[in-house]
Amino acid sequence: MESVAKDRAVESALAGAPSHATPSAELTLKVGKRFAVAEEFSLDVAFSAEAGFTILFGASGAGKTTLLDCIAGLVRPDAGVIRLGKRVFFDDAAKIDVKVSRRNVGYVFQTLALFPHLTVDGNVAYGLQHHSAAERERRIAEILGAFRISGLHKRRPDEISGGERQRVALARSLVTDPCVLLLDEPLAALDFATKSRILDDLREWNEKHRIPIFYVTHSREEVFALGNRVVVLEGGRVVAEGSPHKVMSAPRQETVAQLAGFENIFDVDVGDAHEDRGTMSCRLLPGGVPLETPMVRVGQGVKLRVGIRAGDILLATSPPEGLSARNIFPGKILKLERRDVMIAVLVDVGVTMEVHVTLAARDALQLYPGLSVWLIVKTYSCQLMSV
Repeated sequence: MESVAKDRAVESALAGAPSHATPSAELTLKVGKRFAVAEEFSLDVAFSAEAGFTILFGASGAGKTTLLDCIAGLVRPDAGVIRLGKRVFFDDAAKIDVKVSRRNVGYVFQTLALFPHLTVDGNVAYGLQHHSAAERERRIAEILGAFRISGLHKRRPDEISGGERQRVALARSLVTDPCVLLLDEPLAALDFATKSRILDDLREWNEKHRIPIFYVTHSREEVFALGNRVVVLEGGRVVAEGSPHKVMSAPRQETVAQLAGFENIFDVDVGDAHEDRGTMSCRLLPGGVPLETPMVRVGQGVKLRVGIRAGDILLATSPPEGLSARNIFPGKILKLERRDVMIAVLVDVGVTMEVHVTLAARDALQLYPGLSVWLIVKTYSCQLMSV
């Protein structure tokens, strides 16, 4: 039902959207929204976004889509302000709530919501009903050319590929010259090469139009490929924001650690501090596997989280000798998973750790489930976080 309601709202917005170019402006928002669901959820965020890509990153249920819906006008916040430059979309105190059809916001979500009975031309032209035939033709030809789908104009959605459908959805949202573009994982189902080509075309389009683009993703690769800026949401709150490099440099929350590429995240119980070498002893929970980490100023028995990148763990098939590393874990391989050009090795060392090796290393070491191995983790590869 929610998807149907969104589709209808988008139809209304497309049919009534004023189609005029808007000068580049900063979108500023302060939004509060509470939902009475089985597990109560509230959205409480405040930040600004300039022209260009702002990546919204976070786990499912963090509030990313709800935030986009508030900007588009599909969800009415309980309080706050949403403003693009001097133009106010929503202001609870001033009792301003601009209709979806008057916000001129482009929105492409994962289902794409293309009209199956219309051709590519018909889908793209849907928001241009108030223009002359000549102007419609000019705009359609221009946007189809920009997204490399000019030859598909007479085909229907079921007659083209998934990547082509995504291009049509983008073209339909952009042909009206929106002042903001919202992208809710519309490229999630595509392979990396197809996705990259579409994003290159979108970047090129935005170099000419300069509008804020909000891009929701669960992919850390997309964060670093796309974003000059990333906003990380967790539980309806902003827990980190800035450039991808700045956000990932010292993650203190689990969601940020996932963005920074920490595949292994565990609970730990803090033990003794070793002032002379700037480390402390911890125990991985459950099970009590000992782990030495960088020292932080907390008391014994405090519960923290620790993140370890899979690529920072060394794997050996015989007991390591002559190493300075203090964290050496004997274990057994549980599973090997092929992931593009590398292998993820899941190893039971009292907890399950993920290790990344190359295809060549897998073959040279003759790795297989059940094989006894040793994992080596350097102390300063461990990133401590609050619970």
